[in-house]
Amino acid sequence: MVNVEFEWFNFDPEIDFHGIKSLLRQLFDVDATLFDISGLADLILSQHTIGSTVKVDGKETDAYAFLTALNLQEHKSKKPVADLIQYLGSKAQATDSLAAVPALLESGKHVGLVLAERLINMPSEIAPPMYSMLIDEIEAAVEDKEPYEFSHYLILSKTYHEVQSNLEMETERKRKKAKEEAPLFFFHPEDEKLYEHAAAYGSYPFTKEDEAVADSKRAFQEMGVRTQGSMILIEAGKFAGAVKAINDYLSPPS
Repeated sequence: MVNVEFEWFNFDPEIDFHGIKSLLRQLFDVDATLFDISGLADLILSQHTIGSTVKVDGKETDAYAFLTALNLQEHKSKKPVADLIQYLGSKAQATDSLAAVPALLESGKHVGLVLAERLINMPSEIAPPMYSMLIDEIEAAVEDKEPYEFSHYLILSKTYHEVQSNLEMETERKRKKAKEEAPLFFFHPEDEKLYEHAAAYGSYPFTKEDEAVADSKRAFQEMGVRTQGSMILIEAGKFAGAVKAINDYLSPPS
């Protein structure tokens, strides 16, 4: 067992650009090439007081995890956000359980897009304090008349199915059947609790899914992994309760 001390920091544009950019690429997976990831990272870093990074070797190092919230309505004219809104709307429109999302994105309401990602081997226990700090930061920003009074939070994440690994070409029928029958897993355990407080949630296939080969993602196991994007829509009034549920679920015993 190795003892590691995690530290939380505000965003610093002079230090965090490459680390946040790398984590955003991981979050958007094969669809990352569809977006201006550099522009999105710059926008995140411009919000010094909203969101946080987690590091282990001091402030000057790259982030191992981050979490933030962007006001989609406030930034809709910026191309990185406009492209993201269009993408999310099209994905939600094609997913029955996310039918409420497209109209909300077009309504003019202030929706907080929560972006959160961490390195694969990071412990899930870092999530509760990050979400708790986000609530405190947003409350402070609202008191200062900053544009963070959201009607809803839309959390982006990823889910995955385990699929039978096979280096030979499978028929479309077999792949479809396996996808339908395979259970859904969460990359972020906290998403399971967020689902319980959601007004809408669902997974969607990546646009460039065919470019992702499940066998290349095997980690010395008999099963491959097929990743999907995930959206979780939570009404602002229920967000604090969802964060409390995350704390109760993931916080280490005292």
